[in-house]
Amino acid sequence: MRNNHYNKDLREFAHELRTETVSRAEKYLWKNALSRNQQGVKFKRQRPILHFIVDFFAQEVGLIIEIDGNSHATKGSYDRMRQDKLENLGYTFIRFSEGDVLNNLGDVITQIQHVIYCLKEKD
Repeated sequence: MRNNHYNKDLREFAHELRTETVSRAEKYLWKNALSRNQQGVKFKRQRPILHFIVDFFAQEVGLIIEIDGNSHATKGSYDRMRQDKLENLGYTFIRFSEGDVLNNLGDVITQIQHVIYCLKEKD
């Protein structure tokens, strides 16, 4: 789909998430790995897709990256349902804990690079 299921009704809320309530791990990953096409694909932050807002989205390869902080501890079934819906649309979904991003950034970047490589090879 050309617009990647973009939901313009969530645009303002996504902007607020990007600017006012972004987590430390999301800022860290964005600055050190995902901004400025550092991985060879363009990522967007807090992208509205369907009625969800995903943390990071690379349209070129259909990759969604989610950072799970403390608030996700009680959202297991919701997160699973959300991920299933997005994967059923054809997106590839990877998750990292906030701790992994903050304490093992090199490993996180390596995993992201591997997934991007595999997705590019698939096309």
